[in-house]
Amino acid sequence: MKKVELKDVKPYQAPKHFNMVALKLHGKEETGAQKFWMGLSHFLPAGGAEYDASPVEKIYFVLEGEVTITTKTEKVVLKAWDSIYIGANEGREIINETNKPASMLVVMNYPEA
Repeated sequence: MKKVELKDVKPYQAPKHFNMVALKLHGKEETGAQKFWMGLSHFLPAGGAEYDASPVEKIYFVLEGEVTITTKTEKVVLKAWDSIYIGANEGREIINETNKPASMLVVMNYPEA
């Protein structure tokens, strides 16, 4: 068991993200989690992530505010307490289209070795 206090978590630069701060809460280096990691993303208004796909599954859970997730075929608005599953290799864009900050938990598995 390993407790994480937010005051001890360091921000990191998430590739292809903009106007946001990413904090990795759990993972191999942080707490020893081997199969997945969990982060906290804070998006400023107009902040987000470019359209991209990765070989891992993702779950987004919005804590506060709202974000818009766009795939090639649909556009979904997630508000506080909404969540979404993004499959491996499924492309997506994330944008905070509001004038308020948004916070979201991100859970991703590590790629198979």
